[in-house]
Amino acid sequence: MVERLDATFGALADPTRRAMLASLALGERSIGELAAPHAMSFAGASKHVRMLERAGLVERRKAGRTQLCRLDPRALAEADAWLRQWEHFWTARLDALEQIIAERKDR
Repeated sequence: MVERLDATFGALADPTRRAMLASLALGERSIGELAAPHAMSFAGASKHVRMLERAGLVERRKAGRTQLCRLDPRALAEADAWLRQWEHFWTARLDALEQIIAERKDR
């Protein structure tokens, strides 16, 4: 799971790939459609899609000569679960700190 998380967060680190994922959240897109808003070549967009695929965020299929991509939410769900455990940890820490501050304030 750690390797997959590394790949997921690595893929999400790039704004172009995040924009591609946002586009794919609206439905299946061709690589050309994913490239268009970024004024990049098919080859450049394909490299980004490959990284998203390796991270398990995107699935690609061929329809004739067109390569279509769609979002695979499972890797995002794993990343979300990992982040939530840390959210609980930090929420508990901040709640304890808030309690200490309130107690000192009342003195």
